[in-house]
Amino acid sequence: MRSPIDSTPYEVRRGDGFAISDDPARIDLDVVHGYLSRSYWSPGIPRNTVERAARNSLVFGLYSPEGQVGYARVVTDRASFAYLCDVFVLESHQGRGLGQWMMETLLAHPDLRGLRRFLLATRDAHSLYARHGFQPLKAPASFMEVHDPDVYVRNQE
Repeated sequence: MRSPIDSTPYEVRRGDGFAISDDPARIDLDVVHGYLSRSYWSPGIPRNTVERAARNSLVFGLYSPEGQVGYARVVTDRASFAYLCDVFVLESHQGRGLGQWMMETLLAHPDLRGLRRFLLATRDAHSLYARHGFQPLKAPASFMEVHDPDVYVRNQE
């Protein structure tokens, strides 16, 4: 694990000009909010919620030479647990293996190695995550949740 004092961004580049970075200063919140607010998992999410979530998470931006084209957010203690969420590659850049590469890069991050549990939830990307070792919960009855799918809409009223 990197020292909390070490603020050097973790960055990986591909030969075709794409880069992935955990530098929160590079995140384009307009791109992230634009995608998340129309996604199936967070429709209507307020921009300030996206900003607060990013500020309190380990965030990964996926960048083309023209700007940000993808994102992933990890809620973690950087020691034993992580929850992967808000993963996307803009439609204009899908089909290039960028999601696969983003997962490889994210899982190689020094602060995310050796975790006891790494969770995620997905409706339709099981095959992507299975390639990286994710599988259905072994004991789903052990997990509980408080789920409020209308919280963003209700909080805007």
